[in-house]
Amino acid sequence: MIRHVVMFKFLEEAGGSGRLENLLKAKALLEGLVGKVPEIKWLHVGLNHEEADDENYDLVLTVDVETIDDLEAYQINPDHKMVGGFIKQVVCGRACVDYAI
Repeated sequence: MIRHVVMFKFLEEAGGSGRLENLLKAKALLEGLVGKVPEIKWLHVGLNHEEADDENYDLVLTVDVETIDDLEAYQINPDHKMVGGFIKQVVCGRACVDYAI
């Protein structure tokens, strides 16, 4: 099993919307991948706590897939690419790690 963890730092404003609106949209889009991307075995999206440090990343995505090949299939899935296209427009930072569990 492979765990894919991605953290994003959102711009204060992008695409005509504020940070919170874009965060909530990204969260909904990411959660909407469940059932659309067959490689996803488990997915969770978390938002940085409102009382936590503002310098923290804003959103964390955790996805479990069976194999590294499944991770690659997930990453090229058209639904994932659509969500990624939105996220790329509204973030200023990204960090990622993929590890075996």
